[in-house]
Amino acid sequence: MKNNCRLSNIKLSLSPLLFGLLVLCSSCGTSRMIKQEKLLYPKREFRGAWIQTVHQNDYRTLSAQAFRELMNERLDRLKDYGINAILFQVRPEADAFYISEYEPWSRFLTGTQGVAPDEPDFDPMAFLIDACHRRGMEFHAWLNPYRAGTTDFTDFADTHICNTHPEWFVKYNRLTLFDPGIPDCRRFIRQVVRDIVYRYDVDAIHIDDYFYPYPVAGEEFPDAESFERYGKPAGYTLSNRNDWRRDNVNRLIQELKQTITATKPWVRFGVSPFGIYRNKSSDKHGSDTRGLQNYDDLYADVLLWMKKGWVDYCAPQLYWEIGHKSADYTTLIRWWDNQKTHVPLYIGQSVKRTMEARQLTPKMLEERESKHVQGHVLWPANELLWNNGGVVDSLKRIWHRYPALIPPYTHMHAQAPNAVRNVRIERATDGGILRWDAPQHSGHPEQVFRYVVYRFAQNEKCDIGRASAILTVTSEPSYRIISDLTGRYTYIVTALDRFHNESKPSKKIKF
Repeated sequence: MKNNCRLSNIKLSLSPLLFGLLVLCSSCGTSRMIKQEKLLYPKREFRGAWIQTVHQNDYRTLSAQAFRELMNERLDRLKDYGINAILFQVRPEADAFYISEYEPWSRFLTGTQGVAPDEPDFDPMAFLIDACHRRGMEFHAWLNPYRAGTTDFTDFADTHICNTHPEWFVKYNRLTLFDPGIPDCRRFIRQVVRDIVYRYDVDAIHIDDYFYPYPVAGEEFPDAESFERYGKPAGYTLSNRNDWRRDNVNRLIQELKQTITATKPWVRFGVSPFGIYRNKSSDKHGSDTRGLQNYDDLYADVLLWMKKGWVDYCAPQLYWEIGHKSADYTTLIRWWDNQKTHVPLYIGQSVKRTMEARQLTPKMLEERESKHVQGHVLWPANELLWNNGGVVDSLKRIWHRYPALIPPYTHMHAQAPNAVRNVRIERATDGGILRWDAPQHSGHPEQVFRYVVYRFAQNEKCDIGRASAILTVTSEPSYRIISDLTGRYTYIVTALDRFHNESKPSKKIKF
């Protein structure tokens, strides 16, 4: 039977109210209505936001306490907007937004590279991880692996790796960069990543689109010396030097994945590459686009990483508009969706460009109807905080109307944790406290890490597959029910592990 309520048939000019009425129309019937609700409001969806620190002046003049207050306020707002994962740039220039024995404090945190915050023991990343987890959000530590200095920056701290190992670095397009062809550079980057994963309770390590630098016409990347020393002895010639460059990046990606898995097997490794893998003009299997290419220009063989399982999610940056002449958004999302890998796929969205083109609705419909796309990452978080083009209004009314759980990483671990037990209500003067028994998180990734509380109205079917039923996600084995919500609802609790597998539902309890 043809589904006349298919989401892609919805007119783009519809008001949110009419949009909702179409989804809930009685002509669909109850089962069809629920099906459409689950398409429009998925229970499982990655909803990330990138918080950049490079070239940001937000933090340089802040005390440690002012930093805490600012980030608490921003995280509260982002959670209210439906964001369930923060991708925070902790290493913009081979420096640190955390206490590190390998790299100096970032100048974007304190104003001068190597200068510590005003509180000796203050660790911004540790604070942010705890703040995110308390809100039921993930924290992904975002690193730039090869960049050591942005445009024309040379005022490196004495302890910066550029000063201790200058032979590892090259200059290109006014940037200071690790030479990817030098094995010691890979070894050092692995050390940095292992240190973060070992000492901090991060949910993932995240790297963006900067591998070999974006090419500049007429300027060759200066790796002739490392090619002579490492490329030629490995059997490469000048005619296939690009293959050597790709192999250098491949080795880093594979080694980072191995390092993370060996340190904490539940920590994911995500990549957010430039949105075009290859154009059809270069590869018959490429996308029908005409732009810079990961494989040919950045020497990043992203599909290989996905097929080999060297990354745990991929979030290609599809920042272009629908109808863009060289890189059409629809063409690209469908191309990525058709790739045969088991790696979760999220879509990187530019808030500013999307809202200026008035294309949030068609882009979200395209994403939700894609078979393998499991969410999105919004660039940057500041555009959400500014509510550029009314993006937050649209997210809260429609696209993030209800909370969403992060899709499970079943390629890493697929067994659900044990269900919670002894769900009960303790009455209080202002309502009641919903409590339950479950093994507390002890650091083992397959044990309980968070809980999901579902709420259903009187006579409503208790279907935990509906996002609209999610009341909260919490790390505490309790939830306070305020007085005006008592006497009319049924509650169910489930448990989540670090891989986001969900337990069977608890027994129902009414209050």
